[in-house]
Amino acid sequence: MDRRAFLRKPASALVAPAAAVPEPPAPGTDPPAGSGDETVSRYANTSLPTAPRSTAGLNPYTGPWGYAQAAHLLRRSLFGPTRAEILTAAGRSLPQVLTTLLTAPAAPAPPLNVSATDTSVPLGQTWVTQAFDQNFEGVRRSSLRAWWLGQLLGQGPSLVEKMTLFWHNHFVVELGDINDARYGYQYCALLRRHALGNIQRLAEDVTVNPAMLRYLNGNQSTATAPNENYGRELLELFTVGKGPLIGTGNYTTYTEADVQAAARVLTGWRDNATTQAGYFTASRHDTTTKTFSSAFQNATISNQTDQEYKALIALVFRQQETARFLCRKLYRWFVYYVIDATTETQVIEPMAQLLLQSNYEVAPVLRALLGSEHFFDNVNMGCVIKSPLDFTVGTARQLQVAFPAATNVTAQYAMWNYLNGVTNVQQQLLGDPPNVAGWPAYWQTPQYYEMWINAVTLPRRNQLTDLLISNNGYTTSGATIKIDPIALVLALPAATAADCNLLIAELARLLTPIQLTPTQLTYLNDTLLPGLPDFEWTIEWNEYLAAPTNAAKRAAVQTKLQSLLRTLMGLAEYHLS
Repeated sequence: MDRRAFLRKPASALVAPAAAVPEPPAPGTDPPAGSGDETVSRYANTSLPTAPRSTAGLNPYTGPWGYAQAAHLLRRSLFGPTRAEILTAAGRSLPQVLTTLLTAPAAPAPPLNVSATDTSVPLGQTWVTQAFDQNFEGVRRSSLRAWWLGQLLGQGPSLVEKMTLFWHNHFVVELGDINDARYGYQYCALLRRHALGNIQRLAEDVTVNPAMLRYLNGNQSTATAPNENYGRELLELFTVGKGPLIGTGNYTTYTEADVQAAARVLTGWRDNATTQAGYFTASRHDTTTKTFSSAFQNATISNQTDQEYKALIALVFRQQETARFLCRKLYRWFVYYVIDATTETQVIEPMAQLLLQSNYEVAPVLRALLGSEHFFDNVNMGCVIKSPLDFTVGTARQLQVAFPAATNVTAQYAMWNYLNGVTNVQQQLLGDPPNVAGWPAYWQTPQYYEMWINAVTLPRRNQLTDLLISNNGYTTSGATIKIDPIALVLALPAATAADCNLLIAELARLLTPIQLTPTQLTYLNDTLLPGLPDFEWTIEWNEYLAAPTNAAKRAAVQTKLQSLLRTLMGLAEYHLS
């Protein structure tokens, strides 16, 4: 098929089926409280595609396995796989690679103080166990964001960091809103601990996590004044989701009465700034029996004091629609935003049943999805627009940008913080999705990922790659980061590095998920060797290898490689995963 013609299709022609998209709100009704303005766009009227994108299902992939397939898997599973990581994966079997991806590494050490402003601990030591102090909050939050970004850069061959970000976009808190970086760290650690584990257990733990209690006002909820914020988002955004509207505020999956009952179940929880934990106060808890609607089989939950929230989570996770809702979100995160009727039947439903059979362990579902015929269908390769984090971290990793070592922790964190600033201007700030629904590019119809590219963000992306490929790079705290194109090429096989066409092809297959056209490859050749024959590159490269300390010979090949990489990173295909 014409891959570029497919990518040029308007999003309105590639939408979810009516069965997978809830009905719009009834005329004259308001969006549910706590959902924000995003609710309206979730229910935008859409037309159905005339044919399924893919007829492949969840059967295990048994087709060819090599560089292209390994690169596709790692592009979706990691933040910018390096050439070495792709080659390693290609040299192993798909089941072996999946096992590695689904193996969680040891938990990282906590973030460190890198600012003289925070006098609670010396520079280079962690602040996460110190008392809260508003005077230190700003620099601690910067430290937390920088540390988190550093985890993405040093992720290793594991899905943990990609899934930690997934859960952050799902069980959303905003670090700026909770105003306690220590709570933010505990929240991050919780997501990472459960990243590849049991979703129901994660939902239980996040419900009474101090960051969530503060973010959605659970710490204010009492028997006499139940706060509905968390109960509403638990149902609407975190678990069963909205089915078709059946009345004012009522959906096939839950009703307003269910939100109110859930709020009453959750009364009595508060956050303790000293212990950095949620705790239960019996005198603030509603001890009456809570009755749910027919959407929950008219279930009741009686008083169970500090264990009652677990009964609520168990009730919600018994609903098959919870499994489907979660699987759709996983699908959009790893595969594509369009879920047509065929995909719903052949991929989402089997995933949901597997999730239920696995008692909500996410790893078996990820193994099935990422190892499926559907995932490796050609139509699902190179069709996702990179998020700002994928783009920025991926650029640094794939082009082997060297960051300051841990021995210079101030410069190291300063560079990580710089990248957070770069992603922020691209409209994705780690730790602060715009609202409780997460980043709109993951849910807002019909654009989805296309929202990452606009008149503001595209120039910012180009500015980053242009800066990193320049001679000066970016400097702060006495350190500099930049792309070293010669080091990048030296890591290639000697014959590839010395042949301009092999070199271009090798860099293109690393940096672009779609095979470039002959016209594009010719253009890249002309960029590397403007007006010169192909053998000129071989001569100049060999002359450099013979005298690597000769400034003129080094500059000759470096300038050409900088032009080549700048052009490659300027292609539309470079923004795809």
